[in-house]
Amino acid sequence: MNNKPRVLFVDDEGDYLETLLKRMQKRAIAASGVRSGAEALAWLSGHEVDVIVLDVRMPGMDGIQVLREIKKVRPLVEVIMLTGHACLEAAREGMEHGAFDYLMKPVDFDELLYKLEDAGQKKKLQEEKIKRLEEVMDSCRIEPS
Repeated sequence: MNNKPRVLFVDDEGDYLETLLKRMQKRAIAASGVRSGAEALAWLSGHEVDVIVLDVRMPGMDGIQVLREIKKVRPLVEVIMLTGHACLEAAREGMEHGAFDYLMKPVDFDELLYKLEDAGQKKKLQEEKIKRLEEVMDSCRIEPS
């Protein structure tokens, strides 16, 4: 069983995005990338993912807006906010809206890998809890006679 999370990177900086994807591929991590919030939301409608690494500052929808929309459609997906700007306000706001954590650009790659693993594990645990709860609820249902 593969314990590595499926990851979506959302960043408007194309070269940075390509570098991240290549580094993930070298580590056999299933990773995809898109360059805007709108693309991320469209991508989510047809793909499964465990963790999203989301740039805070992007043209169009910013990372906070995208985070809110992600949590509406995929509440269990963990989101790591990524910013190239020392903006603690954006990090705080992201955490208030359900972000798992935040990292500063340029990100330490080992730290990113650790956060991805940790976030992926959290999502899997939440899914397991929900599955167990559904099983308990199913066993408690009384069938009409």
